[in-house]
Order: sequence, then structure tokens, then C-alpha cells
Amino acid sequence: MKRIKKLTLVIIGMCMAMTGDTQVAVQSIPVVQLNAKQPIHDFGRIAQGKPVYVGFEIRNPSAETLSISDVQASCGCTTPEWSRQPIAPGSSAVIRVGYNAAAEGAFEKTIQVFYGNGQVLQLTIRGDVWKTPDQPAPANKSIALLKNIKF
Repeated sequence: MKRIKKLTLVIIGMCMAMTGDTQVAVQSIPVVQLNAKQPIHDFGRIAQGKPVYVGFEIRNPSAETLSISDVQASCGCTTPEWSRQPIAPGSSAVIRVGYNAAAEGAFEKTIQVFYGNGQVLQLTIRGDVWKTPDQPAPANKSIALLKNIKF
């Protein structure tokens, strides 16, 4: 039993000595980050059938120039537009997002911005689409009476 303990200690010591002399090179990938001034936009109540737009200001606070490789929306009713030009350190760009308010009710859509070495920034739009009337409002006869009153 003593012999096994000694042999185990010798093997552990040899392993420690071998790993102590060996250096492993770890390549550090710098983390760069795009920041959105406001990553969530709430349109509030919007009329059905009327497209709405918002511009998300994207900042590059890193020391490296960043390129946006792609911008994808979670739904076909959401349309992102952006410049393909790289964003210089300390500069900003705008991603314009349009929403086609065809469906009635509350909505929340995400937009993913792909940049750098596979990094993703998520933006969100939300709101509530109210149904517009099928026909115009009836004429208000009281307005005509008020116009004829002389003070």
C-alpha cells in the first residue's frame, strides 16, 4: 500500500513538473461592442395600414473600426435599412427600421445587428396597432350652425 502511494505521488509530481514548464499560448480576441442609444422603441398606438419608421443611433465606443455585416428582422413586416460603410472608432451610424402596421393588435419585433467577429446587437420595436374605421366619419351638422352664429 505504501508503494502505491509513493508511485502515485511520483506520477503526480511528474505531471505537475511537465505542465509547469509548458506554456499554452492563448490568443485573445478583443471584445468590441456596438451600443444603441436606445435599443427599444415603443411606437405607442399607431393606425392600421400606416407604415411607421424609427432610426436607431448605433455608436462604436471601441478603438477599432467596425463593420455591420448584416441586419435581420424577426418578421417580414419589419424592414431595416443601414449603411454598408464601416463605423469609425467613436463615431455613430443610424439603422432605420420600418414597420408595416397591417395586422391589428399589440406587436413586438426584434432586429439583430451582426458585426465584428460574429457579435450581435439586438434592437426591439413595439406598439399597438388600432383598427381604422371602414368608412369616414359622418358630417357634423353642429359645426355648420356654429359657423353661422355672429358675435
